[in-house]
Amino acid sequence: MNSDDLKKECAKEALKYIKTDSIIGLGGGSTISHLIGYIKEDKNLKVKVVTPSFKTKMLCIDNGLEVLHNCSVDKVSVAFDGCDEVDENLNALKSGGGIHTKEKLIASMSEDYILLVDKAKFSKILTFKHPVVLEVIPDSLKYVERKVKELGGLPTLRTSNAKDGGTITEGGNLLIDAAFSDVKNIGELENNLKNISGVVDTSLFTKVVTKVLITDEEGTRVISKN
Repeated sequence: MNSDDLKKECAKEALKYIKTDSIIGLGGGSTISHLIGYIKEDKNLKVKVVTPSFKTKMLCIDNGLEVLHNCSVDKVSVAFDGCDEVDENLNALKSGGGIHTKEKLIASMSEDYILLVDKAKFSKILTFKHPVVLEVIPDSLKYVERKVKELGGLPTLRTSNAKDGGTITEGGNLLIDAAFSDVKNIGELENNLKNISGVVDTSLFTKVVTKVLITDEEGTRVISKN
């Protein structure tokens, strides 16, 4: 099977966790796109959606799925998302999209938060080959950079060729990509980063993931929180 076929298989497995007449969370990425298609095809499955992703929101609308404002929801039955890397202890690193604050909000309000990945994104323990992304209020930029360095990280303000200056989130904040290596305690790192004044949230997820669906040529296996 090619990569797209594997994503379709993973999306089909994810479909089994959705109850009709429920509110679900959908993140971004092509596996989620396939899942939206399968939800549309299942005439017995009626759901409402919250999403942190603009692309997913528009895709849901195009497919006739009702999208709710995040601020109007306090509980979600199940939410699905992707990630850059996840380990055996269900610690995950995301998000290149810079929407991790909203992603973690939806993860926190979900009874079940399930990551959909291929085998290449699964490791025994996080390698931190991708940076931890911090959403920070603009006034805190230099202070946060100093504190990240004190924690052993290398901070880089995220910029874009599409505009001058730093990349701005929907909340009007900046993004810092913080590179770390040789992390001894992943949960402690997340806590230390979140405790820096000016940090809204981090793309390191250590408490909210309940399951990971890992798909390869041999099928899909599930890793659940103990």
